[in-house]
Amino acid sequence: MKTVLNIIWLILSGLWMCLFYLFAGVLLCVTIIGIPFGLAAFRIGLFALWPFGRMAVERRDAGAASLIGNVLWVILAGWWLALAHVFTGLLLCLTIIGIPLGLANFKMIPISLLPLGREIVPTDQPFTAGPLGAPAPAAGGPAPAPGGPAPAPGGPAPAPGGPAPHGGQQPPQGPAGDGRGW
Repeated sequence: MKTVLNIIWLILSGLWMCLFYLFAGVLLCVTIIGIPFGLAAFRIGLFALWPFGRMAVERRDAGAASLIGNVLWVILAGWWLALAHVFTGLLLCLTIIGIPLGLANFKMIPISLLPLGREIVPTDQPFTAGPLGAPAPAAGGPAPAPGGPAPAPGGPAPAPGGPAPHGGQQPPQGPAGDGRGW
């Protein structure tokens, strides 16, 4: 299904949005100061070309430089690239077949506004790290406690909200209670 959506996307929106991002990237790369912004435009342009099956995630190592860069990006290129996504999304939503593609355009607005400090990853690969960088749990097994030994296969999992084994601290719980924090 991803391939079918990507082909339809490529014809109706992806090629045009990719060219738009490439144009913005070339304009930004004219100056030495704009090269990091131009590279971000090229990266998002490739994402806009074939978006289904990939997603943008925040990088944990992004800091203040990404924040400052994103403010400059919004001023230099982000606002008109976001407007292009809004316009294209509205046009695609005029037809029933175009509604999923229009919604995908709307989902690309945040990365078009704030691209620095994000990376594009495939969605069909499993996550390799559990909460707080702990190893991912085995299929059907409980996650190992941070700083403690892995629970025995088939052994009882620690009670949610209870004390962590071996005196360790519980990882922060997010809204879903999955240990990912806020």
